[in-house]
Amino acid sequence: MPCEGVPVDNLSRNVRDPIQDADVASASRTFTLGGMTPQPHPAAGAAVKAADRAHVFHSWSAQELIDPLAVAGAEGSYFWDYEGNHYLDFTSGLVYTNIGYQHPKVVAAIQEQAATLSTFAPAFAIEARSEAARLIAERTPGDLDKIFFTNGGADAVEHAVRMARLHTGRPKVLSAYRSYHGGTQQAVNITGDPRRWANDSGTAGVVHFWAPFLYRSRFYAETEEQECARALEHLETTIAFEGPATIAAIVLETIPGTAGIMVPPPGYLAGVRELCDKYGIAFVLDEVMAGFGRTGEWFAADLFDVVPDLMTFAKGVNSGYVPLGGVAISGEIASTFGKRPYPGGLTYSGHPLACAAAVATINVMAEEGVVENAARLGAEVVQPALRELAERHACVGEVRGVGMFWALDLVKNKETREPLVPYNATGAANAPMAAFAAAAKAGGVWPFVNMNRTHIVPPCNVTEAELKEGLAALDAALSVADEHTE
Repeated sequence: MPCEGVPVDNLSRNVRDPIQDADVASASRTFTLGGMTPQPHPAAGAAVKAADRAHVFHSWSAQELIDPLAVAGAEGSYFWDYEGNHYLDFTSGLVYTNIGYQHPKVVAAIQEQAATLSTFAPAFAIEARSEAARLIAERTPGDLDKIFFTNGGADAVEHAVRMARLHTGRPKVLSAYRSYHGGTQQAVNITGDPRRWANDSGTAGVVHFWAPFLYRSRFYAETEEQECARALEHLETTIAFEGPATIAAIVLETIPGTAGIMVPPPGYLAGVRELCDKYGIAFVLDEVMAGFGRTGEWFAADLFDVVPDLMTFAKGVNSGYVPLGGVAISGEIASTFGKRPYPGGLTYSGHPLACAAAVATINVMAEEGVVENAARLGAEVVQPALRELAERHACVGEVRGVGMFWALDLVKNKETREPLVPYNATGAANAPMAAFAAAAKAGGVWPFVNMNRTHIVPPCNVTEAELKEGLAALDAALSVADEHTE
């Protein structure tokens, strides 16, 4: 499924040729990767599918209503099924394959680590763990130089909140609507989208507020400046009425990901930093999705020149090759636990295989200019192409993003901005987005679809030719969405 929390659907997977430009690829449509042509194996695919349906319990899904695609392999920006169909992955898995699939240097590093020291307990100092922490700390902003490793993004948020509560001695956490912070109990309560509803205990000490989003402003703003000022005023009022002395942390995605890739207006994150300093609140930035090159910077915080007290990461740190996440910790908060034990840990914290993959991934990104590639192609190819699509398609209400982190907000009516499908739509109400997704897949692109949006989040080392191929397929699919506009 192309987005966190939305089930795989049972849409058409027939592939047409999406390449319409000789500059994009040759006229030959023989699909080869690494010198080999993936061959169809329908019987093997049927066996994989049967075992999945018999035994695998899928996340965020009604188990009897899903039809997951059986994947035979992947390389670079592509994956393919057992029927011989291949797809350009505009989802980067779940926005984590920042260097694509099967990068040989990362695969080799995992193999070498497995042959040397495949696992070891977290209480010991081992080379892969130490080197991964050093490389991450080199790239984090400010003095976020201590790294606590977790197994993924949700438990990174869990531990960041725990650290903030212990450091401040306060119970409450403030977080935004239109956010996603993970599926564990605390992280899902902090989340501000509908996935929280069925899991919300109501006793977790979490208060939600509105973050800025000019296109669908909650503050009746007409400019970015108004949106920023009114959102900060709203946040400070929320702090005042909740009681500043009760608030341990404000948790924000630097750029919200699954909720819509809403880039905050200039000055907003700096304003939140000032409010946290004013009231003694820990500022936590969630960079699980936005970090490690996705925005054309190592971390999205660098775009806004802001330094949080705690910063969570996962996904792109090792392109998802082995599960890994973590918390980057400021000197002040780290000192809280200098002589006081931190009451938290994980059996697989800093797992050698995951850390070896992180070391290799970070080095590959530096050596191959992956961060720079995301910034350049985002500005020179993706942004102008998406804005041109918005001019031609009635369904495209807004284009927003940066680097390899973009969203198209699809609408019924550009003037009213009514979403193409209702908020959190399912079943027949979601038919227009399902039709769009089916058309994209038929064009050879696997799209990221969430509610009324499609996100353009390919690997950060995607090529210009691959982008043009994918954007051509999206162009055709948007014509299908246009049929549902007023």
